[in-house]
Amino acid sequence: MTHEHAAVPGELTDPANSGGALAEPGAVTLVVPTFNESANIRELLRQIAESVPSRLPCEVVFVDDSTDDTPDVIREAARHCPFPVTVLHRAEPVGGLGGAVVEGLRAATSEWIVVMDGDCQHPPSLVPELVATGERTGAGLVVASRYIEGGSRAGLAGGYRVAVSRAATWLTKSLFPRGLRGISDPMSGFFAIRRADITADTLKPLGYKILLELAVRGRPDRVGEVPFVFQDRFAGHSKSGAREGLRFLRHLIGLRTASPAARLIGFGLIGASGFLPNLLGLWALTRAGLHYVPAEIAANQLGVAWNLVLIEHLLFRDRRGHRRWWDRACRFALLANADLVLRIPLIALLVHRFGMGALGATALALAITFVLRFVGTEALVYLPRRGRGGSTAARRAV
Repeated sequence: MTHEHAAVPGELTDPANSGGALAEPGAVTLVVPTFNESANIRELLRQIAESVPSRLPCEVVFVDDSTDDTPDVIREAARHCPFPVTVLHRAEPVGGLGGAVVEGLRAATSEWIVVMDGDCQHPPSLVPELVATGERTGAGLVVASRYIEGGSRAGLAGGYRVAVSRAATWLTKSLFPRGLRGISDPMSGFFAIRRADITADTLKPLGYKILLELAVRGRPDRVGEVPFVFQDRFAGHSKSGAREGLRFLRHLIGLRTASPAARLIGFGLIGASGFLPNLLGLWALTRAGLHYVPAEIAANQLGVAWNLVLIEHLLFRDRRGHRRWWDRACRFALLANADLVLRIPLIALLVHRFGMGALGATALALAITFVLRFVGTEALVYLPRRGRGGSTAARRAV
């Protein structure tokens, strides 16, 4: 990652070597994630300069994942700004826009941090009101909402984007009724948060809805809202698309399955879905003339592969770095096949030793092996390795 900081207008320095260039941090840090927004930068900084510094000392942190000249435009425009401007350019956009925001949160020096888009759809004139509302009410998080009185989603272009936004809002509030209580617009990308209420290392962003991540994983005790009118884009076009939509759905599943109980349920549902490729494989292999015993063994591997793919991407996405993919795949396959080997003698034990009926013994054996498989998968496949050297992820972090 490239760090560049405009400590004063016209001067760019490296924050890591600045030696306290910012003697008095601003009262608010504006974190602006950008991806190819060069045409909007000058207008955004002009709007900030006109509406924020006169009412509230500020600094601006751009976290940039662009492939165009956006960093150069920021550097040039920063020379004419009456406030510090920092550019953090990420060579690898880990976590998408949400990951960029987390980098900005770590770099912020102010008590209050305001996250906003770089396309001028979030009016900077509202920044002082967001901070003032937090100070007045004692809220740790203040959301700019399009869905309370005085707000509007006018800047959403077209009926399709309006429908998608409404559906996403309904879905998130349905999945997290407690975590999102008091937040009418969980899809908003415009909000203020106290730096003291952020534990950046607990955040696991994926995609562009970082407010959802902040609210669900570490929601402040008190939340406030301020109405705002979603503006038209100043230039360029929206980066939202089918790919971001899929990342958003994966993010929702990851948040919803964060607790062990929810992961257990998700593990069971994924396991049940594995019967489909298993049965289809068995049907195809027996139709091709293969004996049913080897056909069943081979078809079971299709179900195992199906389950592994879903578990990797939906339940344990954030733990995949602890082991290499082939290590995880081999361990998972061994556990899944050991389930078959263990189940038959367990059924026999329940029937002949404890006098259970075949149906009840089979159901109990399925439940026992299912729980053992879940515990084994979590402990032997996705938990960090112990011992000398630690996990791959830990070594990378160091």
